[in-house]
Amino acid sequence: MKEQHKKQLVGLAAVLISALVLFPLLLDGSGYRERHLKDRIPPAPDMPELAQIEPQSTALPDTSEVAPPAQPAVVAVPAPPLQEAVAAAEPSIDASEDTPRLDEQQVPVAWTLQLASFRDEANARSLRSELIDGGYKVYIRNGPDLVRVFVGPDMQRSRLESLQARLKKDYALEGMIVRFTTQ
Repeated sequence: MKEQHKKQLVGLAAVLISALVLFPLLLDGSGYRERHLKDRIPPAPDMPELAQIEPQSTALPDTSEVAPPAQPAVVAVPAPPLQEAVAAAEPSIDASEDTPRLDEQQVPVAWTLQLASFRDEANARSLRSELIDGGYKVYIRNGPDLVRVFVGPDMQRSRLESLQARLKKDYALEGMIVRFTTQ
């Protein structure tokens, strides 16, 4: 036999002997043991006793008779000079001329004040937030190339005209009154 075959047979014998010795040690079942940990969960608390509450009802007063109307107290308060100046600056509105009306499709005619048009939507949003902080009803509409800022709408055009004058004085915005549409 050649030397190389002898070495292979000796190696094979060494592996078989070591396998016969080690397998019973490894496979005897004493290797893995499940660990049992102590429970750290506290016991459930005792349930409290339920309180028995008796419903209490009170009789309602008799409302079959109507109470007599109370007499309003009339107190005359002189108007301060500032209020008189503001009242003088307000345009007088004739209700017969400025009543809400319907158009030919029987839709109420409403008006809105277009204040500005912007190419940049951020500028429109900035103006809108400034006017909302001032207490105005403001909305914006996106067009194909411009973003428009509106105040309103209102059913009476004369109110928007006075609002237009106030916005021109306070914010230096001219604006124009246009017919309100939902589109």
